[in-house]
Amino acid sequence: MHLLAGILAGLAALFAGYRDLAAVMIPYASAYQPAPAAQATVLFGGDMMFDRTVRTTIKYKGGDYIFSCIDPLLQAQDAVVANLEGPITPSASLSATSTPGDPFNMIFTFPLSTGDLLYRHHIRIVNLGNNHIENFGTGGVRSTMAVLGGAHVDYFGDPITQHVASTDIKGIPVAFINYNQFAGNPTRNASTTVSQIRSARAAGYIPVVYTHWGIEYATTSPQYVRDLAHRFIDAEMVIGSHPHVVEDHEMYQGKYIYYSLGNFIFDQYFSDEVRHGLLLQVTFTPTGVQSIKEIPIVLNRDRTTCVVEQ
Repeated sequence: MHLLAGILAGLAALFAGYRDLAAVMIPYASAYQPAPAAQATVLFGGDMMFDRTVRTTIKYKGGDYIFSCIDPLLQAQDAVVANLEGPITPSASLSATSTPGDPFNMIFTFPLSTGDLLYRHHIRIVNLGNNHIENFGTGGVRSTMAVLGGAHVDYFGDPITQHVASTDIKGIPVAFINYNQFAGNPTRNASTTVSQIRSARAAGYIPVVYTHWGIEYATTSPQYVRDLAHRFIDAEMVIGSHPHVVEDHEMYQGKYIYYSLGNFIFDQYFSDEVRHGLLLQVTFTPTGVQSIKEIPIVLNRDRTTCVVEQ
């Protein structure tokens, strides 16, 4: 009888020990949460132009006024990327006093304050591969690169070095690569873009191709542009600019292609198509694109850009 009582007492003590251990361990187990997966949200916009009447508006109302309506959206992103449609130079504007049809109306130079203006409104990466970046020659390109560097705004696609903006955004390595139809030999440009895509992949970056191509004011992309986009499909996604209107988009081999995002900051108002652009809010994870949200925008005659209320 004494032996049985001893065994029962020992079992009771053992179970009590397990109960006490569980009481200690359960709070630790319930408190443990796996670390959230790394992700970064990048907002892509189309063409930005800070000369002509946009420049004169900035002169009288300040640069922040141009972004006043859209700024809360820009500040909420991990990065904002768009096309800088011209050089930043100390030269006097030729287009600010011009009229449509005047040969100077399409020759752009942006104020030296443009770099800081972009940075202030969270536009930290810009494409320079376009048909206006050399409006003030190679000196204008070098001036642009220097101003952007001084403002801590990265760039890609310049016609001098064909720089790729390889960066880490909240733990996600992304490389921004340009294709510019309007610089030099388009075939050679395309081969360079393909090579840069492969190099970025090999270095562990997620390559995104941002292009300047196509036909102005055409709302449907031409076949040669579609062929180029398909050639770049080893990139994670392809985004286009230059037509100044929003064009079609497609999914090709599991990758997103947006042929043109239209205008972002511009002073064109002659049709609904040029006044309405598109922003893309893209969420990246280490494996690529997780999701895309399309955000329609409208360019107002007061030179502000606003989100279109749904």
